[in-house]
Amino acid sequence: MADRIINIGVTGLNAIDSPGPGVPVIRGLKEAKSFKARIIGLAYEPLEPGIYIDGLVDKTYLIPYPSAGTDMLMARLEHIQSVEKLDVIIPNFDAELYSFIKLERALKNIGISMFLPTLEQFEERHKFNLDEFGKKHNLDVPESKPVVSQTELLKVAKEMGFPVMVKGKYYDAYAANTPDQARNYFDKISAKWGLPVILQKFVKGTELNMTGLGDGNGNTIAAVGMRKQFITDKGKAWAGITIHDYRLMEITKHFIASTKWRGGFELEIMKSADNTYYLMEINPRIPAWVYLAVGVGQNIPEALVNLALGNDVQPYQGYDAGKLFIRYAYDMIVSRERFEELSVNGELGNNADNQ
Repeated sequence: MADRIINIGVTGLNAIDSPGPGVPVIRGLKEAKSFKARIIGLAYEPLEPGIYIDGLVDKTYLIPYPSAGTDMLMARLEHIQSVEKLDVIIPNFDAELYSFIKLERALKNIGISMFLPTLEQFEERHKFNLDEFGKKHNLDVPESKPVVSQTELLKVAKEMGFPVMVKGKYYDAYAANTPDQARNYFDKISAKWGLPVILQKFVKGTELNMTGLGDGNGNTIAAVGMRKQFITDKGKAWAGITIHDYRLMEITKHFIASTKWRGGFELEIMKSADNTYYLMEINPRIPAWVYLAVGVGQNIPEALVNLALGNDVQPYQGYDAGKLFIRYAYDMIVSRERFEELSVNGELGNNADNQ
């Protein structure tokens, strides 16, 4: 079984200051014990750094942005499939998941498996639905409201009381202490991610994160908790440490059992001063810090691939606490010819193919 080669398409290769999960997902796949992974990078831009890291991807293809629609994406994936014979695709961006979920059956018909949340799961956990989600699944969530104008923004912010969190529907979150800050963040986020913008009551406390994997039947296959140690100006973890927190694990297993969650996820939890655990966000895919989970004994990318292929997957039992991940920047030297080849042809082999 371990000698079987699995062809896996992976998105999210933008290893920048707000990194996509693609590179750590691939690192986990390269360390899989149950199969050998051949990696096909699926990139949106020819400057995504993960494309050029030696030994990471075997071949890269450019694919259309989600805004181009599912027809163009499907046509591109059909071409890639005719050449590469993909077994599995792992999408890693919130903004692309809707398209891949809609195409799951069509991709299955041409031999590509995925293991994603259902469309209902994807829709109900949106930030602008979080209040209703919390009530439905008996989870503590801070008051959240979607807004579509600055007038509505200021009205809701005044009712909540400053400071408030201003969030994009896919990414970005800022704490606004004044009406002017709130307006500025509204403009910035709406220009980038569109409407609605979400206002959320500010909760002061300790931020905890949990990444995991649900089997779609209510069972927890993997779950690893982390506390951020260093945070960038965009709120992204640049260093973190694994923790054992009984209540955090209890919330995670309840979330998976109640929703029958299918696929990878990240829960963002704020532990307040009175020990209330508030669910702040649900990211419906593997997070960028997933290699920490691999490093402490739970290879979530490997387990996800096996679930996608219909293989029997046993739940992981425990993990090491007190292990840190520390992210770093690294300058690569890349020939202009390789960049131009990908830009012009829309595909690029690995370094070995060009030697």
